[in-house]
Amino acid sequence: MRRALRQRAGRRQMMAVEPEVFDELRRLRTRVPHLTGSLAASVDGLVLAQDTGGVEPEGLAALTAAALGVALRVTDATGRGAFRELVVRGEHGYVATYAAGPTAVLTVLAEPRANVGRLHLEARRAGVRIAELAEGRAAARQSGGGDRSRSADPVRPRSSESGRSGVLPSRRPGTG
Repeated sequence: MRRALRQRAGRRQMMAVEPEVFDELRRLRTRVPHLTGSLAASVDGLVLAQDTGGVEPEGLAALTAAALGVALRVTDATGRGAFRELVVRGEHGYVATYAAGPTAVLTVLAEPRANVGRLHLEARRAGVRIAELAEGRAAARQSGGGDRSRSADPVRPRSSESGRSGVLPSRRPGTG
């Protein structure tokens, strides 16, 4: 029951940052040529903000959560550490998902002619910024303040890499 209440409270906190996250998605689109869409979502598939063009955002967020689950298992099973990013190249372009702190992910869509190096550079930066927005808002709410200052106990990933915003915690099989 407590876990469900914490998850519900976390979703409300994430939704509160939507305008700022949307602004970051728009800035990302201006910095990366051939980017056709972007989406920030919670790790459980809820849309935080989106600029996806013709792609249905709720479906993309749900698919991102499913792909994230597989990616977490693959990195864990192969001993590659915590999840950072997932890139899929299709006939008509790229879909890339980046960790945005412990509770969110950034998914971007790009044309086949996109500069993948530039895409990685800018999307990683945007992921860190989105993580800061989500974690800063959560920390401010925990401390009772309305500003963006961090409280003494900010939201942290459960992994050993807790100081890194662009890393999702790895899950061990059988631990939930």
